[in-house]
Amino acid sequence: MAVTEFLSARRSCTTCPYCGVGCGVTVDKEERADTTAIKVSGDTQHPANFGKLCVKGAALGETLGERDRLLRPRLHGKECDWDSAMSYVADSFAQNIREYGPDSVAFYLSGQLLTEDYYVANKLMKGFIGSANIDTNSRLCMSSAVVGYKRAFGADAVPCCYGDLEHTDLIILIGSNAAWTHPILFQRMQAGSAKLVVIDPRASATSEMADLHLAIIPGSDASLFNGLLNFLAQHNQLDHQYIQQHTQGFEDTLVAAQHWSLQQTALACGISTEKLQAFFQLFAETEKTISFYSQGINQSSSGSDKNNAIINCHLATGRIGKTGTGPFSITGQPNAMGGREVGGLANMLAAHMEFDMDAIDRVGRFWCAPQVALTPGLKAVDMFRAVESGQIKAIWIMATNPAVSMPEADRVAEALRKCPLVVVSDCIADTDTARCADVLLPATSWGEKNGTVTNAERRISRQRPFQEPSGEARHDWQAICDLAGRLGFEDQFSYSHPADIFREHAQLSGFENNGSRAFDISLFGNIQRSDYDKLQPVQWPVNTANPNGSARLFGDGRFFTESGRANFIPITPRSPQQQINKAYPLWLNSGRMRDQWHTMTRTGRSRKLLDHSEITEVQINPRDAREYGVDEGALVELRSAQGRMCGRAALNAAQKHGELFAPIHWSQTLAQESKVSALTEAVVDPLSGQPEFKQVPVQLQPLECHSYATLICPDPVAKSLWQWLQTHNDSNLLHWYRVPCDGGYRFELALCHPLDGRKLGAMLLQDIPDIHWQQVETLKSQRWLAYNDEFQLLIIANNDWHNLPDRRTLERYLQLDMPQIPAQLLHPIPAGVRMVCTCMQISRPQIEQAIGNGIHSVEALGHALGCGTRCGSCKPEISALIRTARESGVSGQAVAATMETEVVKSAKNKHKELKENYAAGA
Repeated sequence: MAVTEFLSARRSCTTCPYCGVGCGVTVDKEERADTTAIKVSGDTQHPANFGKLCVKGAALGETLGERDRLLRPRLHGKECDWDSAMSYVADSFAQNIREYGPDSVAFYLSGQLLTEDYYVANKLMKGFIGSANIDTNSRLCMSSAVVGYKRAFGADAVPCCYGDLEHTDLIILIGSNAAWTHPILFQRMQAGSAKLVVIDPRASATSEMADLHLAIIPGSDASLFNGLLNFLAQHNQLDHQYIQQHTQGFEDTLVAAQHWSLQQTALACGISTEKLQAFFQLFAETEKTISFYSQGINQSSSGSDKNNAIINCHLATGRIGKTGTGPFSITGQPNAMGGREVGGLANMLAAHMEFDMDAIDRVGRFWCAPQVALTPGLKAVDMFRAVESGQIKAIWIMATNPAVSMPEADRVAEALRKCPLVVVSDCIADTDTARCADVLLPATSWGEKNGTVTNAERRISRQRPFQEPSGEARHDWQAICDLAGRLGFEDQFSYSHPADIFREHAQLSGFENNGSRAFDISLFGNIQRSDYDKLQPVQWPVNTANPNGSARLFGDGRFFTESGRANFIPITPRSPQQQINKAYPLWLNSGRMRDQWHTMTRTGRSRKLLDHSEITEVQINPRDAREYGVDEGALVELRSAQGRMCGRAALNAAQKHGELFAPIHWSQTLAQESKVSALTEAVVDPLSGQPEFKQVPVQLQPLECHSYATLICPDPVAKSLWQWLQTHNDSNLLHWYRVPCDGGYRFELALCHPLDGRKLGAMLLQDIPDIHWQQVETLKSQRWLAYNDEFQLLIIANNDWHNLPDRRTLERYLQLDMPQIPAQLLHPIPAGVRMVCTCMQISRPQIEQAIGNGIHSVEALGHALGCGTRCGSCKPEISALIRTARESGVSGQAVAATMETEVVKSAKNKHKELKENYAAGA
């Protein structure tokens, strides 16, 4: 780079916008004469990740830019200015409140909002509108954990920290596939010497690396931990001194668990007594134990009880508040914890205060609020039911996509379409929820936002901007304050900077607290903007007693209950409310994929992140596949009593017979009928209101596909094709999905009969002049190329999707000038391969070839090929490939130790190239 080209360089330290680990991110931005180069890397100083990033975090730079962004407000589908949009919103809210009361309006928020956004939204709704109808998508993932902690400790307070994962001797992962969902924390687990026990009905990347896997019957977790508590009591493994001095309710809890013998528990959980006893004995004899649990526990109609069944075992052994011990509920979203701090759930008031008269009075005085809500509002499922019934007439949805993520998602979308006023704030122009909106408001995105988030270990970190807002996007707190001012509350919402909001939030946390509430960051009650800008990551509570924050809680044995003692909760295990039957004989489990997050509005913008899996894959046991006539890669349909979805079959011997698994990420904007939430009944935990996503009864059948087509097209043609797919009802089209590429999109179609590519192309290109066509046809495939001076459309059809060409090669045509002989673009191309290591672009055949040549460890493969050396989330899959090779008798002994095949050489060269590019900041 010539010196004259250089304009400026700036480094920003911010926080990753994905999961609840809250990794620190360093962004290096170089402004040149005509370009801006942005490099994203892990922040080596951040205590959550110490410089490591998963593949999603490492690809954040690829998700920036204005492609698909919402840049201006829209009113009834037409662009308008902010004043017109907000006047319409304010007039509608005010009218509904006057005519039908404050409970006729609602806010639905997101764990992706910053704490400052959350705070002003909660303050406006509960303090000034006078309703508690404000809930959040955290209801779908963390609310049962909140109930569990509050019942046991008197506060929604995680007692552990990430450092405990490295200083414990036993980690029990319950309903968590942390190797994929929280890979940085999983690496920290592996960095220590702890044994790993995985409790999960399904074999996963996490169980692949475990010392013991208990593949229990879906929903039997509470029985398991009741059995453990009874085992501890029978074998004199209780901490009686701790129980006597620091807890209450133990006797009743033990009575509830006492009939759960080893044999009865094993029968209820569907595992052998030998495995169960091994686990019980391991827990009993290991003082330093962490229970690490997630959606497999929470997303249940009895999730709250499951949480407390786990916590009971920690209280009974005194394993809490000490290094390397504790019940650790891991958060799924970047700021679910921050939302809980401010009171973003409908059943919480503010700053960890409940709806009791003292708290209502206290918050009202602090806010100078005219009409604080007196009772809890509607939780998520009930909120959208109230939208459906007409009880709620205006709803503002911020930074989330409930038309995809809610149970009975299609019903939710229909309810929103009928609602008189739906306001959606988002950074993306087209989502399933945005399609239901009357008003769309452009929100700032990661890289533009300015505020704080709190991760799963209670650590508050700054999310800092490093670029200007796109188009006319505004921060969510600014839009909320705009509405507040138009409703007559301008003085109480006259913030000029997020530091002003954070300061007030901190003051409220300490207001008349006196140690009665766990959440207390009152030390920041007078923070100035300059100190806010420099704020370093810190774990609450942060007050005069804990000026440097608090890594762990409850080390002194004092809790936030009225008595100061922790509560044991007697548990009577309950089966899932949804049950399989003759009509729906298979269990469907759902969850995250390794390289995707939520509904893919961000990760779906990175082409690299689709290499591992670009379509909804339904994991099926080979025995079930034979019974239902399903082949590997076949398109299948799942139906429940609520709806249907489609996906591609992935046969997996590790998947239990009678159980299926499908990912949660795909939406109608990305693929046809691929929303797994459309199958889920809106059955909830009676205490937390959290839906039962993990056990859904379904039926399975293959779809009769006789032709498959890949279409490559630049953005303008892609827009026409996508609009046609959204509106066209063609009985020949069974399924479609799309993949973003540089310069355009790739579409994949599954059809009943062969595609007439020329006819489809002529329709798509009818407004583009001087189109030329070339076509090649064989017995099993057809290829069409349309072009003028530039590449316009390539269609390749085949009767077997396995034989379609390598997609990456086809996508490069969008970047090339048209060759002098256009027919070159119709030449045969070999079929593609599956990527295992997304970071280093190492495919499954490359790894299998290396294993065949005698490389038999994850570490050695990393040295040879580079796979698993960056974020590490592919290591379990690499380990599974090694194990499969060993079990099938594949051996490298017949190959000379010094021999290196061309495929391994190619991977090594690619590894070297990627390392050089990475070092150069390319």
